[in-house]
Parts: sequence; structure tokens; C-alpha cells
Amino acid sequence: MTSLDRYAKDKLDDLDRRHLLRRLSETDREDGIWVERDGKRLLSFSCNDYLNLTQHPAVKRAAVAALERYGAGSGASRLVTGNHPLYAELEARLARIKHTEAAVVFGSGYLANSGIIPVLIGGDGLVLLDELSHACIYAGAQLSRGRVIAFRHNDVDHARELLEAHRRQHNRALIVTDGVFSMDGDLAPLVDLLALANEHDAWLMSDDAHGLGVVGGGRGSSFVGGKHVGVPLQMGTLSKAIGAYGGYLCASGSVIELMRNRARTLIYSTGLPPAIVAAAIAALDVIESEPDYAALPVQKARRFTRLTNLPEASSPIVPVVIGDEEETLAASELLAAQGFLAAAIRPPTVPAGTARLRLTFTAQHPDEAIDRLAALVRDKILQ
Repeated sequence: MTSLDRYAKDKLDDLDRRHLLRRLSETDREDGIWVERDGKRLLSFSCNDYLNLTQHPAVKRAAVAALERYGAGSGASRLVTGNHPLYAELEARLARIKHTEAAVVFGSGYLANSGIIPVLIGGDGLVLLDELSHACIYAGAQLSRGRVIAFRHNDVDHARELLEAHRRQHNRALIVTDGVFSMDGDLAPLVDLLALANEHDAWLMSDDAHGLGVVGGGRGSSFVGGKHVGVPLQMGTLSKAIGAYGGYLCASGSVIELMRNRARTLIYSTGLPPAIVAAAIAALDVIESEPDYAALPVQKARRFTRLTNLPEASSPIVPVVIGDEEETLAASELLAAQGFLAAAIRPPTVPAGTARLRLTFTAQHPDEAIDRLAALVRDKILQ
């Protein structure tokens, strides 16, 4: 065995010993909610396709038409020849939905955050981020070469203390948070964070990957409660409720133009396939024209939390925190035996001691199935 293989095997053995080893499972998604995995047909409560738009007929038709018209791939970076005509339409739509001057689409949400933050913050800058921010926010902050400090989850007072202590030492400051937190499903206090940012000449950026399409009337976390919070940097993805792929930033025209010129993950990445961009446009058509449908995932999640006496859901994401990794894996297997896919989420995705079932609810989940899942979780897992 070479030293490289020995290193890899030792690492894998350690992960296995701590019940943290992950394996890819081939999953055939039959439609928006049913999957076949390991020879079993399961009703999935582990997918981010909140509006089931990956299988929507209009979305698939748009993708097929774009494939026929423009081909399978974009061929190059967007700044070379990969900026096919569909991009302009998608970016205009996103800016309109988010009430900003402009938007730019990246290859993925991870690429977006990894590119945006370094453009705004250099070695003399400060990045304050919520401790439960997504991994790609941490990646972008670290790539910026600035000073990175985490504040306690949704704790505006702690963020204020950190700004007061460190802001004067840096030429620029950025506060970054998820809009809807991917593992907990709760919402960021964007109103208070924006006020704090303005007090200290800092810029606020929210990651709305799990908000667009399903909260705030479909516009996302900056629009919850019918009020628009003017977050200057609204980032998100096209791979959750939108049902396609890609990431985006909505901001002022000058900021977007700067990203097109300086964001390395945009400049040096091949453009998205035309079919993917067309699918995203068609998905936005559905969301804007059917607000009652877009509201269903949160309604379904709240049905579940009422039946399990868990805190009322704010988004389609409901965590069932168990704590121990082995017990969480056992709970996932128990639900699989009853016909439900509920993936076990373990560290480092979540903090140590908070392993959980991360349940996600979609527009097409039958109420009867939600009731049956709730009874199992309440009586067999949370007892």
C-alpha cells in the first residue's frame, strides 16, 4: 500500500469508527416525491425540490426546446462565447423578482459565494458571518484573505459587539448570513442585520438558496411578512425550489458589473447549459403565476410540526435533532423500513452533538403521508 492509499484508508477508518462515513447511494427520482434506492421505493422527505418543478411539464418542455435550439452545452466561459441569449432573460427576471437593478448568474451557488465575497473583501477587509452559515459562505470568506469572524446564530447583539470591536481596523466590512438556514429551517433577522450594517458602514449579504420560491410570496427571505427588506447583496441558487441549477447575485448595476469583471468563479467557468437556464426561466413563470402553489411547502411543514409538537416551521425545512450519530442513523433506517426517505445529517454538516433528520416538505406531499410520518417521528423517535 502506498503512503497516499494508507493516508486515505486511515482517514476513512476513523470516519467509519465515529459513524461519520458517507457513501453515495444511487437514487432514481421517479417524480417529484418518489424515489427508488437500494431496491426500495420510498417517499422522499430529503429533497430540496420544494415545488417539484424538476418534473413540471412546462419546465421540461422549455429545457428540451432550448436543447434543440442551442445545443447541449454553452461551449465556453460567459466572457468568451458561452453567454447565450437565455442568460439575459433569466438575469432580468431575477432582478425584477428581488427588486434590484441587476443580476448575474453563476455556475452554482457554491461558485457564487466563492466568487462574490473575495471580490468585495480583500486582505484588509472584515467578514462577519453567522456561525451556521452554509459551507460555501465560509469558503468564500476564507478565499477573500480578509479577517473572518463568526457571530452566534441569529444573535444581532453579538454581531454588534464584534463590529464595535473590529470595524475600525478594516477598510471594508461584510455581514453574511443565510436567509433561510439549510439545516435548521429558521430565518435570519434581516431587518435588524441591515440596520446594524448601515450603522457601521458595513454591507449585508444574504444567501437565499432555500428561500426563493417558497417564502415571502415566492420572492424569498427578504420579502417575508409582505415587507421588502432592502438587502443590497441578495445571493441564491436555482437548484432548490427552482428545480434547475446555478447560482445568482442580485444587486445594484455597478456591483453586478464588478462581478462580471472580477469574480474568478464566473470568469473562469464554462457557462451553464442553455437547457438549464431555460428550465429556470420556466420555473420562475410557475412561481410568479401560482403563488398559492408556492405557499404549499411551508403549509405542509407546519402541518408536520403541529402534529409532532415541534416549533412551528418557518420554511419547508424541519430538523428533528437527535444528537448522537449512531442513533440518528438508526432513526433514518427505521423510517426507511416504513417507506420514507429521511436522510441522517451528521457532523461536520451540523455541529457536533446535533446530528439530525433533516426533513423537507414539498408542494406535492400528500397530507396522509405527512400524518403517518409525523406519528412515527412523534411516537418512535421523539418519545
